[in-house]
This record gives sequence, structure tokens and C-alpha cells, in this order.
Amino acid sequence: MTARAPTARPWLRVAAAMFGVGWGANQFASLLLAYHQTRGLSVATDQALFGVYALGLVPALLIGGPASDRWGRRPVVRPMACVSVIATVLLMLGASSTPLLYLGRFVAGAVSGSVFAAGTAWVKELSGPPYDAEAGEQAGARRAAIALSAGFGMGPVVAGVIAQWAPDPLVLPYLPHLAVMALVLPGLWRAPETIFPGGAASPGLLARFRVPAAAHPRFLTVIAPLAPWVFGAAAVSFAVLPTLVSRHTSGFGIAFAGLVAAVTLGVGVLVQPVARRIDRPEHPRGSLVGLAAVVAGMLLAALAAERASPLLVLLAAVVLGAGYGFCLVAGLLEVQRLARPDELAGLTAVFYGLTYVGFAVPIVLAELSTRLTYPVLLLSLAGLAAVSLVVVTVQGSRIPGSTREDDLSPV
Repeated sequence: MTARAPTARPWLRVAAAMFGVGWGANQFASLLLAYHQTRGLSVATDQALFGVYALGLVPALLIGGPASDRWGRRPVVRPMACVSVIATVLLMLGASSTPLLYLGRFVAGAVSGSVFAAGTAWVKELSGPPYDAEAGEQAGARRAAIALSAGFGMGPVVAGVIAQWAPDPLVLPYLPHLAVMALVLPGLWRAPETIFPGGAASPGLLARFRVPAAAHPRFLTVIAPLAPWVFGAAAVSFAVLPTLVSRHTSGFGIAFAGLVAAVTLGVGVLVQPVARRIDRPEHPRGSLVGLAAVVAGMLLAALAAERASPLLVLLAAVVLGAGYGFCLVAGLLEVQRLARPDELAGLTAVFYGLTYVGFAVPIVLAELSTRLTYPVLLLSLAGLAAVSLVVVTVQGSRIPGSTREDDLSPV
């Protein structure tokens, strides 16, 4: 079977769906304070609701990526994008039911895991011949990262503004996501398939769960130490810092949380073209800049927590957002260079799975805050990020990337 004839900007149809799913995944972030104020949920419960998303996401990543390599992108991305609507409806019903909130967040995570890995691979494949002959080698990673980051950023800022000033702050903020999905789903159905399963010789699903490139020394010593800081930086910025200064944002705390999320992820989008330009296959420049920004951002976050300063929170959001953007693009570019075509979604899934470890950071901090202050905890995170920076600096130049099968051996 041969690929379909090219259509006008087919990658944009998939990227738009990723934008919509990203919107739905992160709209909850700016509503944490609203649930605390309206429902009386504790900080620990808020952070658990934020983190349960990852419990649905990681298994879906590890299944959805290889499944799309085996059966195609459409069978995975299209139905799961529709389930994003169901997740939002569950969150709306959760206005009066905490169990439904947990279920909605879990389903949103499962949707994200399925769509982000397969969708990123799909966008990459549609950003080259025969679908887009003019796109550069790095276009796919950049387009997927921007779509994801834009959705992540728009969701919480819109939800936060609505929750701050509109009636019914636990239901109405979710309506824009339903409208976004109604707009993007028809286009997704017209996106061309890029994977056409072969006959008996085609590897089965269980075989595709084995991703040899995940054992490559460069993946283990450069990509893996980088990955958790992608969403670790973002989660600290918009899920932790606004609550630490809430007594100084009285009257507009929910909107401030949305603003912090928008600044974090907006800066993350803006720096991605720069991250693409400085990328070099032989040297992890983008990774080093990203990790350095994470270290600086955590230090600023600690200072903001110590002084309870909303202005310093916004400054930390800028720096952490830059770290998020650089690390995301650098990681995706490393993955796309390392993976063979038949394991691209699988290796992307492993990378995203590691990035979403960062969503557990707010939960860990909430648990440890009974013993240590947040400034101390955030300084500790800066130290851990500095260790990752040293590891990537040392290993990044020593271990080259490779797509040759005979190089894909464990360390």
C-alpha cells in the first residue's frame, strides 16, 4: 500500500488535535485554588488530583506509542482525542464529587499519553516528503512541541479567568475546551495515515514494546536525566508557586494562577525556535541551556517562597518556562535522531513517560512540607537539577547519538 497524495498542511490537523488535548490536560492547573476555596479541598488533595493525571498517562504512553507503530496513527489518536471530551465532562460533573474529579483527571492522563506519543510521531512524519517537501529536518519536533505547549498554556489561562470572575467556577471554565475539541476533531479525521502495517513480517505489538533505542547510552545518560525536568519545572511554576503567595493575591488568586501558567508555558513556546536553532547533533547545547534555566528558576522559586512575593513568582515562571521549552525541544530532537522509523512513537512514548515524572514533584513537595519549608525544598530541587546538568554536560559530548541498529546496545 502506498501513502495517500499530499493534502494541504496535513500536519496542522494533527497538531491542532494535540493542542486541544493539551488544553484539556492542563486546564485543571489554574483551578486548584478554586477547588480549595469553593470545595474546601486540602492542599494535599489538590496536589493528588493534579498528580493522578500521570497515573493514567504513563501506561497509556507506553501502550499507545507502540500500538500506533504497529497499527497506525489514526486508530490510536482519533478515538482517544474524542475521549478528551469525556474527561472534561467528568471534571464538570466533579464539581460536587471528588471521586469523579479523580476519574476525570485519570482519564485526561490516559488521553494525553495516547495522543502525545503517537501524535508527535505523526506530526513528524507529516512534516516531510511526500506530505511537506519544504519542511526542515527539525520541523516535526518543533511543530509538535509548540502545539503541545500552546494547548498547555491556553487551557489554564482561559479556565483561570473564567473561574475568577464568572459564576459557577467549577463548571463553566471547562466549556471552552469542549468548543476547541468541536473545532479540531473534524480536521483530525481528514489527516492522512502515515503508517501502513505490513503482512506477516510486520512485528507484533509485544515486539514493539521492546524499544532498543531506550537502552542506547545517549538515551540513558543525556535524555533520561533531562526528561523529568521538562514538566518538573512547569509543574513547580504553575501548581506550587501560586499557592505559596496566595495570601498576597487575595481577590484575584485564581486569575493569578492562570497568569503564572500562561507565562510559564508562553515563554516555553517562545524559546522553542531558539532551542531548535542552537541544537547540534554532536553537542547537547539545548539540553544544557534548558537545565541551566531550570537551576536558576528553582533558585528564584525558593526566593519567591521565602519572601512570599507574587512578582518573584512571575519572574521564576519566566525562567522555569524557558527551561521547560528548551528541555522539551532538545529532548524531542534527541529522540527523533536516535529512533528508527519503526520505533519512533515507542521511543517518544518512553521520553514523554520520563517527562511526566515531573508532575509528581508537587505531590512530593506537599508531603515533605510537613518536615521542611518550601524554600528549603525548592533549593533541594535546584541542587538535583544541577546534578543533572553536570551529568548531561559530561556525557553529552562523550557519547554521540546514533540511529544504527548495531549501536543500540545497553551500557
